[in-house]
Amino acid sequence: MRVLIVEDEPYLAEAIRDGLRLEAIAADIAGDGDSALEQLSYTAYDVVVLDRDIPGPNGDEIARHLVAQPAAPRVLMLTAADRLDDKASGFESGADDYLTKPFVLKELVLRLRALARRPAVGAPPILELDGIRLDPFRREVYRDGRYVSLTRKQFAVLEVLMTAGGGVVSAEVLLERAWDENADPFTNAVRITISTLRKRLGEPWLIQTVAGVGYRIGPADA
Repeated sequence: MRVLIVEDEPYLAEAIRDGLRLEAIAADIAGDGDSALEQLSYTAYDVVVLDRDIPGPNGDEIARHLVAQPAAPRVLMLTAADRLDDKASGFESGADDYLTKPFVLKELVLRLRALARRPAVGAPPILELDGIRLDPFRREVYRDGRYVSLTRKQFAVLEVLMTAGGGVVSAEVLLERAWDENADPFTNAVRITISTLRKRLGEPWLIQTVAGVGYRIGPADA
């Protein structure tokens, strides 16, 4: 999952970002409405955590902008405005969920995962491919009925590969989807994570390297 945090209080935004990263959720920050719209124009986010009272286009304007876009990310409004009328206008602007400040980080994480598992058209909430079963909400992976314990980053990489349905995913795309904007494009983190993930899943290896292109899930002779 990749999340954009739109929040003009830097300390709060950084605390949310750091907390989400500990839950294997890649998170970026935008401090105002204009920056948020710019980042949304070139990065595919799954969920936008949106403060309503921000400089530039406010949260309601950004939510209305997203509603008008095809395949737009989900919107979770995170705001101090806690009256029922405030919540009603937030949902009318296009919010998918609404959480008031102060809040508990664990609840935010649960709500983000619930939003992210709402399927796009034709996309199942539980991914199954070549004997692997991945449940994004429960954060569980099974291979041929055997539970597989994964680190947060291994889970994130496997989820991206399985979402591709056996197609080839480049290291650049894995870096974008499973890490965040601060990841070093020259890092070997993807290669190392793929290697350890293979071992966790066990033999025969199901994650194949396509030389010069990327990685895919499937038998070696496919």
